[in-house]
Amino acid sequence: QLQLVESGGGLVQAGDSLRLSCAASGLTFSNRHMCWFRQAPGKERELVAFISWSGSSSDYADSVKGRFTISRDNAKNTVYLQMNSLKPEDTADYYCAAILMGTQATMTSPASWTSWGPGTQVTAFS
Repeated sequence: QLQLVESGGGLVQAGDSLRLSCAASGLTFSNRHMCWFRQAPGKERELVAFISWSGSSSDYADSVKGRFTISRDNAKNTVYLQMNSLKPEDTADYYCAAILMGTQATMTSPASWTSWGPGTQVTAFS
């Protein structure tokens, strides 16, 4: 089983930056697409950013485009989420997730992703 552990969350002022990390272990990391979801209190879990197994393709939710950047280092079995210009509405628990490349699935659906980390909390206050 692929194990994922997020880190880097915290309490920051609006406009500040944070870098989240997600370290993978247990199974092959480099053949899996990765993503970041977030879930705010009382809201559904939403896809924030996606990166393909090779890192050659990525995509973002409209709400974070131009502010967040997803990247990965397959040699370190780690995926990152650089978050700049944070807003109070970015406040949520952030989760990384993985899916094996070639899997036919709806990527925006949390149910499609087979491995999850426990999450890290991000709070941006104004």
